[in-house]
Amino acid sequence: MLWTRSGVSPHRKWGKPEVSRRTVIVTGAGKGLGRAYALHLAASGAAVVVNNRWSDRSQPSSAEAVAAEIRAAGGAAVADIGSAEAPESGEALVALALSEFGRLDAVVANAGVPQFQRMRRQAPAEFDRIFDVNFFGTLNLVRAAWSVLTDQRAGRVVLSTSTAGLYGGDGMNAYAASKAALIGLMRALAVEGRLSGVMVNAIAPYALTAMTERFFDPGLGERMSPERVAPLVEWLAGPECDVTGQTFVAGDGAVAAAFAVEGPRFDLGDDAGAAARKAIQARPWRAFDDSGVAFKAFMAAQE
Repeated sequence: MLWTRSGVSPHRKWGKPEVSRRTVIVTGAGKGLGRAYALHLAASGAAVVVNNRWSDRSQPSSAEAVAAEIRAAGGAAVADIGSAEAPESGEALVALALSEFGRLDAVVANAGVPQFQRMRRQAPAEFDRIFDVNFFGTLNLVRAAWSVLTDQRAGRVVLSTSTAGLYGGDGMNAYAASKAALIGLMRALAVEGRLSGVMVNAIAPYALTAMTERFFDPGLGERMSPERVAPLVEWLAGPECDVTGQTFVAGDGAVAAAFAVEGPRFDLGDDAGAAARKAIQARPWRAFDDSGVAFKAFMAAQE
């Protein structure tokens, strides 16, 4: 698919389904991945609440710029310049969606900040700052939106995690921990949301942005554009999404599913180390829908 500089395919028609007339909140939407998500959702017909903190008041607001771009193309959008980690931010975003568009159907919690510092050099306050934005900023929004989505017995929640949260990374202790915590939150809310028809999933994107450009070779720029992740987020935030509790790795116009798994059980016996090493190598692996099912399987297993 071809893309314009605005990040939207020139062949797409603004205001058409698949999420037509729905309202979606997207945080961290002033640039990078969040901007691509907001533009893609708007091009599909969604009304979008575009959030991005306005940190440098000497420069135009990036959230306002994206919202204006959507409106100029015939879409519906309103900007919010609050900081995701502010305790009142989630309530403010939900209230804005309801006052401007009369409904809320999905949230895409994308706001986040990077971290590249090893533990021994990191002040506790810096660790807290990363966690406040990446985890609690997301929690603020989801908590505020949850009653709206569950009361209407329909809704979609998309959390932005990272492969650092899945696998770790050198100098990423706070970042990886915050992103791993989001996977745990997603899994728990997916179990809870089944009772109310709310689908909750996470996405670990690979894309060339200001946050990640140091890690990518220059020649990968076009392949790793944020716009090549956006179609998956559109689907996860839309009514056609029929999966929940899943973590998707996405980039380069492709998607893979990531799972937490358990292997076979082995008795500790007289050599716990030998049992642990055997457990690491053993197959098959199994994934479980929730911790209760996993516990029952563990207790019922035989070596």
